[in-house]
Amino acid sequence: MSIFGGLRSGVSGLFVQSQSLAMISDNIANVNTVGYKVNRPRFSTLVTDSGSQTLFSSGGVQSVLTREVSSQGLLQASANSTDIAVSGNGFFAVTNELTFNTTTGNHDPTGQILYTRAGEFRPDEDGNLVNAGGFFLLGYDRNATNTGFDVTNVLTSTTSVNVSAASAAPIATSTIDLSANLQASEATGDTFDMSLQTFDRQGTSHTLTLRFTKNATANIWEVDGIINNNAVFADAATGVANNGTNTIDLGEIEFNADGTIAAYDAAGTISGNTAGAFASNIGGTTNEIAQIFIDYDGSTVATSDADRVTIAIDFGTADSADGITQFEGTSTINSLSQNGRQFGNLSSVSVNNQGVVSAVFDNGDSRQLNQIPVVTFNNANGLNPLSGNVYSQTDESGDPVAKISGAGGAGTINGSSVEQSTVDLADEFTKLIVTQRAFSANTRIITTADEMLEELIRAKR
Repeated sequence: MSIFGGLRSGVSGLFVQSQSLAMISDNIANVNTVGYKVNRPRFSTLVTDSGSQTLFSSGGVQSVLTREVSSQGLLQASANSTDIAVSGNGFFAVTNELTFNTTTGNHDPTGQILYTRAGEFRPDEDGNLVNAGGFFLLGYDRNATNTGFDVTNVLTSTTSVNVSAASAAPIATSTIDLSANLQASEATGDTFDMSLQTFDRQGTSHTLTLRFTKNATANIWEVDGIINNNAVFADAATGVANNGTNTIDLGEIEFNADGTIAAYDAAGTISGNTAGAFASNIGGTTNEIAQIFIDYDGSTVATSDADRVTIAIDFGTADSADGITQFEGTSTINSLSQNGRQFGNLSSVSVNNQGVVSAVFDNGDSRQLNQIPVVTFNNANGLNPLSGNVYSQTDESGDPVAKISGAGGAGTINGSSVEQSTVDLADEFTKLIVTQRAFSANTRIITTADEMLEELIRAKR
């Protein structure tokens, strides 16, 4: 009887509208959940065969859950440098379990590999980045030559992104590039000092002063080196320090008539100069480079060279004005660059748009730690949602493909950003009203069918 069919249609309507209410409720509850993707019901009719063109057999309605996993949420800036978001297609690879590898020193994934857009990551007690759901971020490790990353599509071969690089080792200064001018009209005996900062192997700062003195011979300046903090200059050939003194004759610089540098002559190469081999010219005919040797602890023993370093001072290219010059004008340092650094503590962590995670230290040094891949699927909406705002692979989603940020259709990683929920609160409230009215209408179907059945029963009385 079609009255019972109407009842069944009403009941099916109540069921799907209840499902719709549950989805809307979940959406509203997650309006502030980072990376949350909205759920939507899709309704379709149920048709049954009546077996006759003159009779109607009601079927009702059914609903199918649609997860808009591929939809893009708004990106919001974050004050936390380890917060990341994907702009475009793709997910972060995460795991729920790590095991420390004593051989490599990395934390390797030993749990299930899952995928998420929730990028609010914070370091745990071991320095591994973990999000609010307790899932650890995975990335590529540095390769054996420290020139790049071990890029792979085998996500079990990745490691956790770890930001516990606590310090940067000091590096001794070994090169100094100078660009300066020595005033051409200076009188014989006039001097100009250039104070340069250098670092020993322990990262202690020292001041190396280069003193330029105008020679009586035209276009020649004598060069002396002065080092502080008990450091002394050492002989290149014997390794013996210069009798404990911190001042030494390093040679002289010759200039062309046009003011460009002609040559640097090390002290031991100048006729009549007995200063010895405490400096040498290693630049040949192209660059005028003074090589000096400093013993920072002042030892005069040849074998005591644990803190002895070699510094190459580049005075510029011969017949060029890219280094030391002798023009008419104030004696001044134009530019100075040198390597070397002191010991540094971790200052901050940054993530660039290539997904490269770098540690920045307070000595100005930085170190690349990991690279975060972006994992894509042919059908992201086919992923299976799990608690913690993560997804697992399914047959419908296809296989995961790990890509570099911005390459091959993958989205771009944005550092210091989070992706907001795709829930539109105004839209959800509107759908909530529509659902409520639809539910009420379906209850009217049931009450009306009940009244009709009651009238039918009265007909027998």
